[in-house]
Amino acid sequence: MSNAASSPQPIPAPVHVIGGGLAGSEAAWQIAQAGVPVILHEMRGVPGIKTDAHQTDGLAELVCSNSFRSDDWEYNAVGLLHAEMRALGSIIMECGDAHQVPAGGALAVDRDGFSQAVTAKLEAHPLVTIVREEIAGLPPEDWDNVIVATGPLTSPALADAILKMTGEESLSFFDAIAPIIHADSIDFDIAWRQSRYDKEGPGGDAAAYVNCPMDKEQYDAFIDALLGGPKAEFKDWENVPYFDGCLPIEVMAERGRETLRHGPMKPVGLTNPRNPTVKAHAIVQLRQDNALGTLFNMVGFQTKLKHGAQAETFRMIPGLQNAQFARLGGLHRNTYLNSPQLLDKQLRMKSMPRLRFAGQVTGVEGYVESAAMGLLTGRLAAAQALGRDLSAPPPETAMGALVEHITGGHLAGSKFQPMNINYGLLPPLEAPKVDEDGKRIHPKERGRAKKRLQSIRAMEALKAWRDA
Repeated sequence: MSNAASSPQPIPAPVHVIGGGLAGSEAAWQIAQAGVPVILHEMRGVPGIKTDAHQTDGLAELVCSNSFRSDDWEYNAVGLLHAEMRALGSIIMECGDAHQVPAGGALAVDRDGFSQAVTAKLEAHPLVTIVREEIAGLPPEDWDNVIVATGPLTSPALADAILKMTGEESLSFFDAIAPIIHADSIDFDIAWRQSRYDKEGPGGDAAAYVNCPMDKEQYDAFIDALLGGPKAEFKDWENVPYFDGCLPIEVMAERGRETLRHGPMKPVGLTNPRNPTVKAHAIVQLRQDNALGTLFNMVGFQTKLKHGAQAETFRMIPGLQNAQFARLGGLHRNTYLNSPQLLDKQLRMKSMPRLRFAGQVTGVEGYVESAAMGLLTGRLAAAQALGRDLSAPPPETAMGALVEHITGGHLAGSKFQPMNINYGLLPPLEAPKVDEDGKRIHPKERGRAKKRLQSIRAMEALKAWRDA
């Protein structure tokens, strides 16, 4: 064997990861496991520096719930994401499994034991260096492979630097979110497709909206439920004014019972094809939310109703009585990029490719989704450091579907909004009519059967990507 063949491979330059939350911890672990040195920068632990939400200086601290939600990989999209992450050697899933507490079909963890386990594993890894410091501004120019995983509580100095670099109008704001509904749960025996006054949009579609009609009695009952429903309370650090055009529907309803039917629920310019001579008292409109056409959002329905009340109240709307929600509405402080404009498929900043972004700052929501983006950016950054080509997983996977969403899965011209993983982000499949044994599946069970097929397809695609 020649000397060249037997000489050791040069050690790659370290990857820098900024932020020691779920995404940053997962990214650092994946980089180190690939044989690449990583420096993890975390500002918690520096005297005088803290965030508004964290209580400790432990890595991967859970600041809200201790639940990673459903662990059912066959029938739940977040459970599918769990399974994909386990298949890729996730530190977050390994420590979560080791410190789980009883939670039925969900994966919930002992938050202190979980954080301590993640911290200990990273501290013990020979290729991981943890530096307690704040990165106040853009990373130094000689850091050529960086992951920014600073989460929804990004330090003001770094957020301002990103803002100046991107030229975006706003990065951190009071985020008003309308509910999003799976298209196949809308009752089209009641609802119909039509744009107001049959006006064609830029794509030439005169039936771009789904319309759900209400008579006066239904409208009054709905207003009563809105006004009487329990509302979410906001922490002091989320005390920011509403944006114009983002008023919660309850606030509008409080201004007068007729306000909504002269606003987002106005019935003008729409005709029910099943009863064209009778004009609806009010109409709720839904608009396509993703390029796949599997998700629709409730137009103008930003809300601060608590989640349980939302589902109950919005199912009072004719046509939505069986609605399945991909995301419920909300109103909260958030920090995230306009990723479809700013990031490429490698989750790199288009204008500064040495920077990758991971976690909630990319426009995903939820613990597991944030960690999954950390896992992916870690693998992409490690491949770059090793001089290897690696693309994101295919969109048939949960992880790949999230990448598609944050890099352009929303409709052109619509406002990009953060999203949890859900089956509506995956390429659709036809619901099966018979099972694997050839037995007829009851129509009510076909949606569930379709989810299982999507999950099986996802795991097969993920393992093919991993092993390529």
